[in-house]
Formats: sequence, C-alpha cells, structure tokens
Amino acid sequence: MNKMQKGGCNIALALEQVATAQWKEAGLVCRAGAGYRNWTFGELQARAEGYADALTQQGISRGQRVMLMVPPSMEFVCLTFALFRLGAVIILIDPGMGFKNLLRCIGRVRPEVLVAIPAVQLLSRFRPAPFRTVRTRICVGTSLGLLGTALATIRVPAAGSRTEIFTAEPEDPAAVIFTTGSTGPPKGVCYTHGIFHAQLQLIRDYYGIGPGEVDQPGFPLFALFSTALGAKAVIPEMDPAHPARVNPEKFVRSILEQKVTFSFGSPAIWNVVSRYCLEQGLILPVKKILMAGAPVPGELVDRVRRIMAPDGEIHTPYGATECLPIVSITGREILAETWQQSRQGSGTCVGRVLPGIRLKIIEPVAGPIASWDQVRELPAGSIGEIVVSGPVVSRAYDHDEAETRAAKIPDGTGFWHRLGDMGYLDDQSRLWFCGRKAHRVRTAGGVLYTIPCESIFNEHPAVRRSALVGVGKTGEQWPVLIVELAEGHKRTDRLMLELGELAQGNELTRSISTFLVHPAFPVDIRHNAKIFREKLAAWAADQLAEQG
Repeated sequence: MNKMQKGGCNIALALEQVATAQWKEAGLVCRAGAGYRNWTFGELQARAEGYADALTQQGISRGQRVMLMVPPSMEFVCLTFALFRLGAVIILIDPGMGFKNLLRCIGRVRPEVLVAIPAVQLLSRFRPAPFRTVRTRICVGTSLGLLGTALATIRVPAAGSRTEIFTAEPEDPAAVIFTTGSTGPPKGVCYTHGIFHAQLQLIRDYYGIGPGEVDQPGFPLFALFSTALGAKAVIPEMDPAHPARVNPEKFVRSILEQKVTFSFGSPAIWNVVSRYCLEQGLILPVKKILMAGAPVPGELVDRVRRIMAPDGEIHTPYGATECLPIVSITGREILAETWQQSRQGSGTCVGRVLPGIRLKIIEPVAGPIASWDQVRELPAGSIGEIVVSGPVVSRAYDHDEAETRAAKIPDGTGFWHRLGDMGYLDDQSRLWFCGRKAHRVRTAGGVLYTIPCESIFNEHPAVRRSALVGVGKTGEQWPVLIVELAEGHKRTDRLMLELGELAQGNELTRSISTFLVHPAFPVDIRHNAKIFREKLAAWAADQLAEQG
C-alpha cells in the first residue's frame, strides 16, 4: 500500500495484504458475555472471502448499490470488505440521524440490495416506499423466511473463494456516506476507492497507525481503517449513534483489558470518559487519542491529557464527511499556544494542512461558483470561506447535482470543495475555525461569527455552552446569545447582568445585548456536539415575540 498501483487501490486489497503478513495475529476483538471473542487477520480475510462468495451467489456484483445496515461487529467489518472486494457501492447511513431523515435518505439513495439486521428488514416491509428500489434482501440474523435470505444459510462451494478481487481504479465508486445534516438535510457523499486509499495512507503515515497498535474506535468506520492497516480493532460496548450516552465503565474496561494504544472518537465520548477516569483515579494505556467531529475545547484536551501516560499525545483532526482528514493539531500545541487565544475570541485553531492537501481562504459568496477565476483569495488574518482540494476530497453528492454545484468550484482539470465553514490562516499557516458560514449573524453593524463570540461567554462558570443566533432579516439581524447552563446553576438577574458585562468587555461582542437561557440545546446525534443553531434561532424569535 506504499503506492497507488494501477488497479490496486481497492481497500479490500489492503486487508488481503495485511492478512498475508499477519495471518495468525489478532485483528478484531468484540465483547462476548463475560469475556471477549477474537478473530485473527487470517480469519477476517477468510470470512470476507466467504461473504463475497455468498453475496455473489445472490447475484450481487460490481456497481450494484448495496445498503449495509449492521451494527459494529465482525459481520460489519467482513461484509464491508466483501462488498469492496466485489466492487459494489456500499451505502452507509447513520441511524442516529433520526427516523424521518433516515427514511428520506434511503429513498434518495436508491439501494438495489439491502444487507441488514432483522429489525431493519422488518422496517423495510412496514415502510416500503423508501425501499422501493430494493430487489434483493439479505438478513444478517434470523430471517424466519420473511425478511430475506439469511446470510448464514447461503451455501457456497468448499473449494475456496470464487470471487476475484475487483481491481479498482482511483475514480471507481466505492461508497456513499451521509453527512450529519447539522446545517440542512443529510447529503450522500460519493466516496471512491482512491479516496479511501488516500485516507489510509494519511492515517498510517501521519498518525503512525499500523501493526502493533490496538485501536478502540468510537466511530465504526475507523475499525475498517485500523484493520486494513494491520492494527487490532476492539469494538467498544456502546451505541455509536449516541456517543454522549457511552457507559464510561464499559468503555474504559475494554481499554484496560485489551491494552488499547489508540482511540478515535467524538469529543462527546471523551468528555464522559475523561470525567469518569479522573473520578476513579485511572490512567489509560492509550498513547494516541484522536478527537474529531466538532470543535474541541482546550479544557477537554487538558482533561484527556491528564488520564493518559506522560508520553501520550492527543490529535484533533479537522475536516468533514466530504473531506477527512485535511488539517490537524496536537493537544500539546493547543494547550501551549492556541487555547488562551481561543478563550479571548480568536476562534478555534485546528492546525496545519496535512500532506497532499491544499487549503485556501476565499471571500464568501452566496450560491454556486462556476469557476476558480471568479474566486477572490483572502490574505492571512482575514476571515473568509474555507476551501480545500486534495486526494481525500470527494467530487460529488449522490443524486444531487444542485448541492454538488453549490459545494464544488471547478479549477481546470481539478476542483475545490467549499466546506461551508468560516475561518482564517495565521502567520504560521495554521487554520482557525470561526463557525459555519450559514450561522453568521449579519447585523446592520457588521458580521458576527459564532465560535469567537461564544467563547467569550463560555468563560462564565454558570455557562455550559452558548450559541449566537440572529433574529430577523439577513443584513439587519438582531444578535441573540443563548446559553445552556452548567449543572447546578439557574437563570438569575445577576447572571444576565454578568453576561452583559462580558459582552461589553470585548469588542467582538459589544453589539450583543439580548440573552436567553435554553434548557437543553438541540445537537447532532452522531457527535452530540454540533449545535442546531437554526432551531435555536427560531426558538429565540418565538421567545422575543412573546416578550413583546
């Protein structure tokens, strides 16, 4: 996997190569009763080949759109590699996006095959409209003859795999993965084999993940990367659709018992786990922790640092479903250099671009940009729209030409992706994130950016988190600062007065004079950290209308 050989960028080839070199080594671990179930890399490869044979028996072949809805498990890992092996296009939808969004996405992505657990197969029968394009159903579990063909009952010849691995080119489609929908309906992102290959290389080379590492991923897809890189993956006991509800005792138990050295998860997971470890006086054997999916506050970085060995390191990659990873920074640099500036309103420093990635800041434009010639690039220190290009950047959204035109800027033979985020580059070429483009508050006196402004109020001990929203017509919006209180605190006149004093104490926030308290912010389910400011803006408008 050192180079992308012609025809050789299929991620299934990476597992095959790892299995050849590490056949008898443990590749996957899952909790089973009071103990653990282990599979070697050889067993994973043999199971992936067997599943590929079984799927072929059911008529699944290259290019078919296969929706895979199986929880993190051996079956999930091996079915994914089996489908890559066949050249099928895997559709992955996070059930945590909500029932309504889930059904909408299924209908939009038009799957031909449904490989899923019984509950999902049953759903497809009771809600048939979104599944109308499905022609083949394979049940991962008990089918009872009603929920499709049970995977375990498909018989294949004992002579070994009959299915040759699909020799994928970089632009061959590999998967459709959906965004969280934090600023609109979730969109299906078209992944190619070349994107997965480039991601594997970055994770291996930049973060040093490979043989000898033991990974406990809080996000299921990362188990695929770890396994393909020769690291042992430990499936944690948690619902990945609800990371903030993780049971820290169970999460930590497997880290300690399996001697986990590396873990990737959202800030929501590590917020819970770090508090538990500090309460219990536990130091984890983890040497590398990656936190991503939402801005990571320095306070959380410091807390996680204190539950790791002194030589451990924290990384906070930045990107999006359409392009990940593209930028990264270490916890040491955050605590030593950038966090204090963030607390004073400079935004969140997310680091420097990774190898092979190009990133620019451009003047924000409403609507599509037809050509790079129409772009005005901004100098260092100026806040603008963040755009990026590189081998991990996706080219299109599935069945959505309008969204693709809005998000991509053609540049000769290449293109740039518009992240929908605002930020700036400092004099050290570090990127500072200032919030979503859609969340800017455009007042008659100028533009306010969410992350820099909110950081001023987040310093108050009674504030758990805050959200800046605009009420009224764009260009004439009234800025409203909404707070969610920390545990044990209540709304008081004194609190409102102190928030007003904080606003007047910083030139970024002096135009903010309206404050509201919300009982519990609406947030995304995947990371439990992205605040749905659109919903809060509507709520704030109603509150102000009631107040007259």
